[in-house]
Amino acid sequence: MATPNPMETTYGNSPPSMSKKIFSIAGILTTVYGLDQIPPQVTEVACLWLLHPRLQTQACMEPIAASAITDWNRGWKEGSHGSTKGLIAVSFDQRNHGSREVDKLANEAWRHGNEKHAQDMFSIYQRTITTHLVLGISLGGHSAWQCLLHDARISAAIVVIGCPDYVRLMTDRAAKSKLQTWTQSSPPGSEFLGSKDFPQGLVKAIDDFDPTGLLVGRSVVMDRGNLSLPSETEQKKLRPLMEKCLAGKRLLNLAGGVDKLVPYKCAEPFMTWLKRSVGKDGWFADGNVVVEDIVFDGVGHEMSPGMVNETIRFVSETLASPDTASDSHGSSRGSKM
Repeated sequence: MATPNPMETTYGNSPPSMSKKIFSIAGILTTVYGLDQIPPQVTEVACLWLLHPRLQTQACMEPIAASAITDWNRGWKEGSHGSTKGLIAVSFDQRNHGSREVDKLANEAWRHGNEKHAQDMFSIYQRTITTHLVLGISLGGHSAWQCLLHDARISAAIVVIGCPDYVRLMTDRAAKSKLQTWTQSSPPGSEFLGSKDFPQGLVKAIDDFDPTGLLVGRSVVMDRGNLSLPSETEQKKLRPLMEKCLAGKRLLNLAGGVDKLVPYKCAEPFMTWLKRSVGKDGWFADGNVVVEDIVFDGVGHEMSPGMVNETIRFVSETLASPDTASDSHGSSRGSKM
């Protein structure tokens, strides 16, 4: 089965028109949306970085840029958000995609003939450098997690059908693909990590950069399907890392309830752990982390119109809100729609 285009049915109607200018930055074609629409009274500008899905190009992100900027500028005209910020959006082709494509096979999955799928996909999204806010879809969603944790300039991230647990995602995919490195061990999958399909160097990189590997670790026991929270001793060790990676930041995670390519079940243990940690009564509540985790019933591997609405709301709320570091504790929200 071919990998679906998550953006194919996102917009039923034509999105608003928006100015765009293309620049070559360090040899990468970069598109900036909304420069001509910045209100003249703006005193500072926020940037929404757009990271496209696997097998797509930056062009598919244009409707989202237009919708987010139009909604924010409408608030300017109506005087509803009381902010002096303007908003632009920036997109570019991810590694080995679009204008940067070198090896087409390297973008494919195991079942489509790419024996190095796990290594290739992680190398594409690992530690993408961005600024301000970031929005990523599918492969771009995995990248957005990296940006949120590893770039101090990122204050908020919107992750659409992405996953914060690369090991869980790839082991699920390996089982479905019936890889020999999965099926020929007893029990199946027990020797997958460290095999040729998931070599030890990749395992080490995941421990250093992947959200679950970095913050939780792969040895943490499961408690009724959830990752167990750290003990008081473990909290003291983990707190400096949480402060460095997440303190004062905002996250909107959007998932499809029937997504088969990036199933929410792969993200759910970590998302539950994170929401319990940063919520009002959590051990890291004073870190002032805002987490919204929304699963859309009946939605597959796609960015649905409802997800677009939640994205636009979250961007505008983030830009209109005061400095989140002034709040006394974090918050979390989980729901199904």
